Amino acid sequence: QFAEIMQKIEEYISRQPKAAEVLGPVEAAPEYRVIVDANNLTVEIENELNIIHKFIRDNYSKRFPELESLVPNALDYIRTVKELGNSLDKCKNNENVQQILTNATIMVVSVTASTTQGQQLTEEELERIEEACDMALELNQAKHRIYEYVESRMSFIAPNLSIIIGASTAAKIMGIAGGLTNLSKMPACNIMLLGAQRKTLSGFSSTSVLPHTGYIYHSDIVQSLPPVSPPRRAPLFTLSGAPRLGQVHARRVGYELKEEIERKFDKWQEPPPVKQVKPLPAPLDGQRKKRGGRRYRKRKERLGLTEIRKQANRMSFGEIEEDAYQEDLGFSLGHLGKAGSGRVRQTQVNEATKARISKTLQVRGGPKGGPPKP
Repeated sequence: QFAEIMQKIEEYISRQPKAAEVLGPVEAAPEYRVIVDANNLTVEIENELNIIHKFIRDNYSKRFPELESLVPNALDYIRTVKELGNSLDKCKNNENVQQILTNATIMVVSVTASTTQGQQLTEEELERIEEACDMALELNQAKHRIYEYVESRMSFIAPNLSIIIGASTAAKIMGIAGGLTNLSKMPACNIMLLGAQRKTLSGFSSTSVLPHTGYIYHSDIVQSLPPVSPPRRAPLFTLSGAPRLGQVHARRVGYELKEEIERKFDKWQEPPPVKQVKPLPAPLDGQRKKRGGRRYRKRKERLGLTEIRKQANRMSFGEIEEDAYQEDLGFSLGHLGKAGSGRVRQTQVNEATKARISKTLQVRGGPKGGPPKP
């Protein structure tokens, strides 16, 4: 299956696609099935590379067990193992190793190799490891070849999707979704999770794994945003319309969708508006019904604040009050009963009802209990 797909890819690469071949539904294009199979093949190649990397790591740990922690990248580890072999002194002045690792890593590897407790590998073991390295490098080269082919055809198969998130990301999510038709039927909230890592490889730390982030999160349009902004979580919900419209091959729609997404990103990065303090609205209570009459006036006179209560409520600042109950409750009589405050209790007259007193009572000297006549 691998050889058959690679042969078809080489045949299609040798000739350029024609516009007449991609008109109408995208499934009608002759290369569509080859592109879908090639995308599915890249997923299988990734799994095979992980298996080969584990095989090489388990077998080469007999010679150099510390190399696994010094070179965490799988492909760099495989290339380094192929160059070193049994002679670990090659890492010092080897040009091929310098192209694979950085100078700081080469220094650490060379120092660790001089003190390692590893044992020499036999010819048979070394031959199996080298064969596995060659197989991994060949599969990796084929994977990149498939990616180049799919990216070159994405502008014809799904032009709108390629314009928004790039040809490489569009090829990856279309491959993992099983084609453009399945991708167009998928909910928008699931599209941004395509390619998310659900588990890490054994032996590697999971602290750097970002949850709920797939291929769209690592696209150029999302990575160009500042890290602190919420759009870095890749909420490209309008992306769900791109695969559906991609079957029409109208590039103008793709540019419009990209401009809309960029406007939303700019809107999300704007600072929040300043909150304005609004005054409270006027109360809706209407005028209350007020009661008048002799009975109402008598009740107000009976319940009104007397002069004794006024004197008891009045206090002097800077003076120690005497507790009336002698129980340290803090209850005092205020100015009541103090020297110089000898006022007599008087009947209270409501100022609001004073004007309603009949002229006869005013001539006689006021209401009952009021001040005497002059």
